[in-house]
Amino acid sequence: MAITKRLQIFTIFGLLLAVSQCVSSSTCGYEACPDVKEDMLNVHIICHTHDDVGWVHTVDTYYHMWVREIITSVINNLMQNENRKFIYVETAFFSQWWDQQTELTREYVRRLVNDGRLEFISGGWSMNDEATTHYLAIIDQMTIGLRWLNETFGTCGRTKVGWQIDTFGHSKEQASLFSQMSFDGLFIGRLHYQDKAWRERSKTMEFIWETSESLGEKADLFTGVLPNVYWPPKGFCFDTWCSDEELTEDNINYKAHSFIAIAEEQAKYYATNNIIMTMGMDFHFRDAGKWFRNLDYLMNYVNSLQAVGMKVNAFYSTPTCYLHSLYESNMTWSVQKANFFPYASKQHEYWTGYFTSRPALKFQIRKYNAFLQMCKQLVTLADVENADIMTLHKALGVVQHHDGITGTEKQHVAEDYARMLSEGYALCEDAIGKSIRILLSNDTILPRLYFCEHLNVSQCLFTELENQYLVIVYNSLAHPVKSFVRLPVLGEGYSIKQL
Repeated sequence: MAITKRLQIFTIFGLLLAVSQCVSSSTCGYEACPDVKEDMLNVHIICHTHDDVGWVHTVDTYYHMWVREIITSVINNLMQNENRKFIYVETAFFSQWWDQQTELTREYVRRLVNDGRLEFISGGWSMNDEATTHYLAIIDQMTIGLRWLNETFGTCGRTKVGWQIDTFGHSKEQASLFSQMSFDGLFIGRLHYQDKAWRERSKTMEFIWETSESLGEKADLFTGVLPNVYWPPKGFCFDTWCSDEELTEDNINYKAHSFIAIAEEQAKYYATNNIIMTMGMDFHFRDAGKWFRNLDYLMNYVNSLQAVGMKVNAFYSTPTCYLHSLYESNMTWSVQKANFFPYASKQHEYWTGYFTSRPALKFQIRKYNAFLQMCKQLVTLADVENADIMTLHKALGVVQHHDGITGTEKQHVAEDYARMLSEGYALCEDAIGKSIRILLSNDTILPRLYFCEHLNVSQCLFTELENQYLVIVYNSLAHPVKSFVRLPVLGEGYSIKQL
């Protein structure tokens, strides 16, 4: 007998937020979801952009070249129609845009968030890889993103759904972490082509993922596979990157019926009368007006056909609202227990090279992540003021990106990642130096601290040139360890004393 479980969601009610000295009720989250029609096929239109924090271009180049324009265009067009909705994922980009806005623009954005028209999904600093990352680094990058959203938007900035649409396979640990972060669900885009074909035939594109035997049910997470990775349906891409024709009076009838045919075909692979349809792709929505103008026209025309018996209902939605509709359907879902690795997009196209590509960058990221933990601990223990640990924290958050630590980025982008990490590392060195001076100030007089950064090649200029020095070793783990401390020296003999 197949094991089945039911999807559980906890409804979050909006809080009151003061906007421009006027108090208005928030209707974000599940409270902001549109009504569905039980006797029709409900098409949830998800408007989104997938903004890589580095890939072909560096993270800063992407922001100044496209992302700043994307977010500005989206905000302006959302304000023009209260029915429009949009989701955003990469907090690293949005926080940078936010810092450059006037207080008036920020109030407009807060209102959009409070009304559920702009919704943050996943909420991490980046959309991290799931195969080559360390679980602690995932937690850290999610922490800075979610903390920023909470401090900026309060309860309505809290994300409820994971959105791992472009990672090259999916791990149980990632889903388990989302579940422990109190996420209600997860949507994934890339699935092995044979697995996806089987799930389409068996209508198991949505399921309960049992992610941890030790944690049990509290780590279970509802998971859905998107129908078209995260791309728009063929013929309905209205971005400046695309060549699909816009909707006019001459073609709207044909295009509307084509859209309905796509929706009805997609519905064959899903278990309820609700389906999700993504509108957007990599760095889409620079001209958000073009997107929304065509989608407004399309949905209005499709819905007008209900008067002549057409059973399709299309509307702007979000992954959160789609998840809520699935919950309301009261379905029983199949269970998944394994990882989704390795990923293959078609025969003989396995995405596995990134497990080991750019090993030096992978080593640097892992080493600096461990250094960040030590930096945070010592700064906290010593209660150091004005210590800059966020530069390294944010840099590590960026490089967990699925085109960062994986090594799939261009060479100059990898070099830019290394630069960001090195700058953050140097600032953490200063913070650790201040911390150690405070912690040991009553026991010994400390000279300038020197960090041996090239021990991997048996090189440390300080220990090789100095005849006498103090060595400070710190164990950042929660348990005792025994290990040799190796330092390069030039002399033939040294006397070692413990203070």
